[in-house]
Amino acid sequence: MDLLLPRSTGSSQMVSHCSVIQMDIANNSVNSSKTSVVPRCTFGVLLLNLGGPETLEDVQPFLFNLFADPDIIRLPRLFRFLQKPLAQFISVARAPKSKEGYASIGGGSPLRKITDEQAEALRKALCEKNIPANVYVGMRYWHPFTEEAIEQIKKDGITKLVVLPLYPQFSISTSGSSLRLLESIFREDEYLANMQHTVIPSWYQRDGYIKAMGDLIQKELEKFDQPKEVRIFFSAHGVPLAYVEEAGDPYKAEMEECIDLIMEELEKRKLTNPYTLAYQSRVGPVEWLKPYTDETIIELGQSGVKSLLAVPISFVSEHIETLEEIDVEYKELALNSGIEKWGRVPALGCQPTFISDLADAVIESLPYVGAMAVSNIEARQSLVPLGSVEELLAAYDSQRRELPTPVTFWEWGWTKSAETWNGRAAMLAVVVLLFLEVTTGEGFLHQWGVLPISR
Repeated sequence: MDLLLPRSTGSSQMVSHCSVIQMDIANNSVNSSKTSVVPRCTFGVLLLNLGGPETLEDVQPFLFNLFADPDIIRLPRLFRFLQKPLAQFISVARAPKSKEGYASIGGGSPLRKITDEQAEALRKALCEKNIPANVYVGMRYWHPFTEEAIEQIKKDGITKLVVLPLYPQFSISTSGSSLRLLESIFREDEYLANMQHTVIPSWYQRDGYIKAMGDLIQKELEKFDQPKEVRIFFSAHGVPLAYVEEAGDPYKAEMEECIDLIMEELEKRKLTNPYTLAYQSRVGPVEWLKPYTDETIIELGQSGVKSLLAVPISFVSEHIETLEEIDVEYKELALNSGIEKWGRVPALGCQPTFISDLADAVIESLPYVGAMAVSNIEARQSLVPLGSVEELLAAYDSQRRELPTPVTFWEWGWTKSAETWNGRAAMLAVVVLLFLEVTTGEGFLHQWGVLPISR
């Protein structure tokens, strides 16, 4: 496990019961004849996650927060001023369909509830291992926001912090985005800048995580009539290809190694099923990691695969991409493509082996907390000053360079870049025309009766 340094993120959502732990009472100058004062817990763990809308009314503002993040949609410098207007346009356009998806899974995302349960389970696991801690939850795009968690961490007087992204594999667009936000928060706050802390950037290779995944997969395989004939289908969240090829994002390499480790674990259990890895949830016209989940499912069905077990490999909690995208859309696609039997491995949630291993990861990182704490602003480096993460993010954090745009800035001829830029120009033109129509009350849409004629 790569253990790094600096970071923080949090949320107003905090699980704290450390006040019942009297580990340092002997060191307090409290007279034994008086009422004993239980010391305040000053060690914290900050869990980072994406976040999700809890009601249908939350969907559009959640989407705005998502697409307003330049680590999700990165515009060239010349068009950077369009980041928020573009996010507003996309969020409004996508909200109706997204609301349908969230309505189909109960009217909102269960991600916050599950993450809170994981935080409580982790707190208990740490206390059982004699490490009392406050556990906080910080979401990137919805409540409880990172900023809310940070404020609670400060109020609680936390002096030592372990930052633990709930993404098994590191990616610029997930952990990296949250960590960059943390860095900006830290830079502006002297209390946080001097806080002793460390970051666990990824943990996909840990034995507890691998065994927990093996347990879930084995259990689901046993539900099939012929378990040995089932193809294991790992579906991971995709990222833009440029992040991997140009920015050095380790996500693809870590994902492939993770799959290898899980399959090795299954082989130890005499499970030698064939398997496939594909990537889901791509957005926009740029090229993302391949193969794509939807295309791969069709190909597997056409090739004669009859039994498929879907494994949401980059998700540790159930949310829209497992409950709707995989369970509904991909299942229907599979059955229509010739696959006769479908199964799906649940997300890890609070699986005991998984939670216990996360607690062990936190404990193993403790010697690194504060190892490079600095007190003066001039000496501060990036939030990730050690190990492989520094190398992978050298162009992202340490040197403050920007990520490359997903396509070349400009190419002449009939190229993918030209098509993309033509599309962007057309989209901008449409936005301008719509704005003029609405503000002036005149134009083609009014003449054609699409919009009411102003009087």
